[in-house]
Amino acid sequence: MHVLLIEDDVHVGAALRSALAMRGVVLEWVATGHEALEAADGCDVVLLDLGLPDVNGFDLCRALRAGTDAAIVVVSARGTVDDRIVGLSSGADDYLVKPYNVDELLARVRAVLRRRAIGLASRPEPLRFGDVEVDVPGHKVFAGGEPITLSRKEFQLLVMIAAADGDVCRRERIIAEVWGETWPGANRTLDVHVGYLRTKLGRPDLIITVRGVGYRLSADAAGRTAR
Repeated sequence: MHVLLIEDDVHVGAALRSALAMRGVVLEWVATGHEALEAADGCDVVLLDLGLPDVNGFDLCRALRAGTDAAIVVVSARGTVDDRIVGLSSGADDYLVKPYNVDELLARVRAVLRRRAIGLASRPEPLRFGDVEVDVPGHKVFAGGEPITLSRKEFQLLVMIAAADGDVCRRERIIAEVWGETWPGANRTLDVHVGYLRTKLGRPDLIITVRGVGYRLSADAAGRTAR
């Protein structure tokens, strides 16, 4: 288990590293948010103190969540209900208030890892069509192996069209499911989003317009969509 501690208090960091070493856990320890972003790659668990000298702890939690699959446990003296809610909403898997018992900390870490292992085991395979891959739960898209940044609605639109695997997605259905309502300019808004999607993917022929009806995957991609 590769554990990263982000803690600027020297006494707390040294004491925790010693206590975990006695329990057979090797701890990597950094004191700033900038160091943490570089060290987090490949970690199994991140122990995050919120009171850091260079960054806002909640912002760092969000950045770590976006950039790593590691379990994140906040360990902080900030123990109000609001702080816990913000911490968990920022991507933390658990929140432990200082002072805490080291054995309880380890028990929580192991519980988080068990939950995440179960979640990963049941995670569906990405959608793949051509050289485009869509990780639906992770809200990630890759084209030719390169990450593509999509808005939420662009992502939903792509998933709908990809999941249909060559069948036509009707305009009315797309608008109802992606926007949740219709309005006089809805068709134009849909067309604009499809245009953005084609541009961002860099594959203008991937999504075919069926005039007056809707959109579908190209014949080259359809029939090869895999989960």
